[in-house]
Amino acid sequence: MIRMIAGVDEAGRGPVIGPLIIGVFACHASEEKKLKRWGVKDSKLLSDSKREALAEKLAGYPHVLVEVSAEEITRFMRNKTSLNDVEAIKVAEALEKLYKKQEVERVFVDSPDSVPKKFEHRIRKHLSFKLKGVEIVSENKADVKYVVAGAASILAKSQREKRVLELQEMFGEEMGSGYPSDGRTISFLKKHGGDKRLKKHIRWEWDTVKRLKLTEVKLSEFF
Repeated sequence: MIRMIAGVDEAGRGPVIGPLIIGVFACHASEEKKLKRWGVKDSKLLSDSKREALAEKLAGYPHVLVEVSAEEITRFMRNKTSLNDVEAIKVAEALEKLYKKQEVERVFVDSPDSVPKKFEHRIRKHLSFKLKGVEIVSENKADVKYVVAGAASILAKSQREKRVLELQEMFGEEMGSGYPSDGRTISFLKKHGGDKRLKKHIRWEWDTVKRLKLTEVKLSEFF
């Protein structure tokens, strides 16, 4: 019988500003029904207030949040590492950290690859021997299908929103969601893209940034 399970999801994969957050959440399989009663589901289906209320509750369970800064994403991409590989590397890192707190037997992962098994293979390449026997269920829309993946998405999204708020407070104005489709984000980039305080939070390899022709940044400026 499977006892301890975990869910994995991310927040902030597509934005041009700010970090990508990988969330991993673990609980006993018998607690899934309780999480469903609480209303745990994919964070995109929740209001901000409901998401934050749930994040507070879920924080009491074993979990790990790994932040991938915009600087790190830029470095990976300039080294020709795909975003799916970046995510797999960081999922493996998060699972290793979780395993030090709580061993799990089955992990439900939201796959960015259209062929989910491929994402499982990407993750396994970076797992230590002690985690090789863990069952990984990699599926598209796992955050909708599995409540533990939904819980991970809530924790990841909550953390991502905190980072967005910090940036807004730094500049004293809203930056929007950070996504290329958000007009407020584009306006924010046009206005502050040359500010040294913002440069390290920009994903310089995004097509959106290149189209805006913002002042280029060298990796050496990050370190």
